[in-house]
Amino acid sequence: MSAELTSLVTSLAQRARAASLALATVPTAAKNAALARLADLIDASHAALLAANARDLASPEAAALSASSRDRLTLTTARLNHLAVSVREVITLPDPVGDLLEETTRPNGLHIRKVRVPIGVVGIIYEARPNVTVDCAILCLKSGNASILRGGKECFHTNTALAALITAALTAAGLPADAVQLIPTTDRAALNALLKLDSLIHCIIPRGGESLIRFVAENSTIPVIKHFQGVCFVYVDAAADLAMAEAITVNAKASRPSACNAAEQLLIHVSVAEKFFPAVAGALIANNVQLRCDSASLAILAASDLSALNSQVSASSIAPATPADYTTEFLDTIIAVRVVDSLEAAIATINRDSSNHSDAIVTADESAARRFLAAVDSATVYWNASTRFTDGFEFGYGAEIGISTDRLHARGPMGLRELCTYKFLIEGTGQTRS
Repeated sequence: MSAELTSLVTSLAQRARAASLALATVPTAAKNAALARLADLIDASHAALLAANARDLASPEAAALSASSRDRLTLTTARLNHLAVSVREVITLPDPVGDLLEETTRPNGLHIRKVRVPIGVVGIIYEARPNVTVDCAILCLKSGNASILRGGKECFHTNTALAALITAALTAAGLPADAVQLIPTTDRAALNALLKLDSLIHCIIPRGGESLIRFVAENSTIPVIKHFQGVCFVYVDAAADLAMAEAITVNAKASRPSACNAAEQLLIHVSVAEKFFPAVAGALIANNVQLRCDSASLAILAASDLSALNSQVSASSIAPATPADYTTEFLDTIIAVRVVDSLEAAIATINRDSSNHSDAIVTADESAARRFLAAVDSATVYWNASTRFTDGFEFGYGAEIGISTDRLHARGPMGLRELCTYKFLIEGTGQTRS
């Protein structure tokens, strides 16, 4: 690692730290003014942003991306319009800084308040997702945090163009330009340097594939908020409304298979499996989903006239599952299927094989649902709804900075409040401790 690159990243972090101290006491109105200016700049800069994005899309790095990753990289007029809308929505969200969490007066007269405050400096490491540049910057800004952004090389020109608009918006609102900074190089050594600056950066949030997240977690001396995988389950209970269960299963798997909140695993109670599975199998195959089945679900299909339900059934549509399939994040049109003999077996299976991200039960039995909601040890647990709702926008956060499967500080979709910590403010009248 060159001394020049280390010096560059260290200087950037030092400026971010200074900006974070100023941002911590900036009034909400000033932060909202910067966000409003940014939204206007995005609206006025479509041509420049699309041109920068076209340069990225023409690069060798973009050519090597999967179809889903290339789609995430691509900007369109509609996506830029949505990006500006998302900025304006964050303006409408309550500012969490200064929220009173607890208040007490001790017998000795000390008045103690616990209040929300910004984390400080947040580093965001991400791949081919230009929307992340804006989403993370605006959430960090609204919550009083400085942010350092490090996007992938396949998105460098788009990120640079967006970062320039953010800097212009900060300056126009009289806020520190260093409150949001993009690392101006794609050299991997810059990331390595950034991950060691624990005296200046307080939190790292990686957004991308498992390999990126594991690299960050294994090489950072700074606390990392992460999720490695989204191995999400749908469990169809004995008391499920089967039409509802089919609709939820198909949505959870097929609406966006590459999303981390897409279902990868389907569990079916044995008492409804013979009736439910052929129908949902036909519906999934109609959506080009391949089924990886355990022996019980294979036997059900073998005894049914699946071709009558779906003419698209082929040899590639159905295959025996391997043990690895039961813990795999496919991020593709594939789902693993198992038949279980009880609610407790479903809960045990999910707690053993899931990634603790998002898991759902479909049932009309409230007691079964309450047991599932309480016992499944995941960040988000659903009753009669698709796992695809695990998303900051869907949860009413305006946008999200990521989804955490960690257990300390933040869990699930992270919005403004999750970008804050707290401190204690103690007021006395001269008390001393004996």
